[in-house]
Amino acid sequence: MSLQDGGTPDPRDEGQPPAPASAEPGAAPARRGRPRSEAVEQAIFDAAAGLLDEGVPLADLSVERIARTAGVGKATIYRRWAGKEELFVDLVRSVEPPDPVLPGASVRDDLVALLESLRQRGLAKRSSAVLHHVFSQMQGYPKLWDAYQNTVIEPRRKLGLDAVRRGMERGEIRDDLDVEFVNDLLTGPLLLRTVIRPGAPLDPDLAERVVDAVMEGLRPRA
Repeated sequence: MSLQDGGTPDPRDEGQPPAPASAEPGAAPARRGRPRSEAVEQAIFDAAAGLLDEGVPLADLSVERIARTAGVGKATIYRRWAGKEELFVDLVRSVEPPDPVLPGASVRDDLVALLESLRQRGLAKRSSAVLHHVFSQMQGYPKLWDAYQNTVIEPRRKLGLDAVRRGMERGEIRDDLDVEFVNDLLTGPLLLRTVIRPGAPLDPDLAERVVDAVMEGLRPRA
């Protein structure tokens, strides 16, 4: 028997995700969303993280095993996530630094904020066992990698592309260059030090130094 979000037994938790109840005529469609209990969600995250710390490969981490470790039923997980890929993406996001809020005063300030968030994520990846375990296996698990790319990487990448476009529109960045190419020039050094050379220094002023060096070559030509 497992616990409902409020702490009372929930017989539905012992089986597969429950089928939606038939709506009464004229009733609004039932919303499929996450129940309210943050404690239950944290217990699920802790269970998944604990199994990873024990060396359990991602491929062997089933929803059933995570639920059993967390002391909940599978339906409790399925009410929050469609599958373990979505669960792991949210687990990673819960231990990563939040997405940056761009100051908007200048394109330089926005780019520094974006690169600083990459630097902070690199530091978190070095200090968090969960991030280390997930990222070391993620690319070998296509469904999880695709889910992370679509829901985390792409939105962050769009922030960078939008900032570069603003710089071109304001005359702060040359507009004869490809937007994606410029974005790669800016993010490349951070990705090099966090992915390819994970032991490379991530100094506190790294974001500013990268932006200022790259922007020097991106100024509009006279």
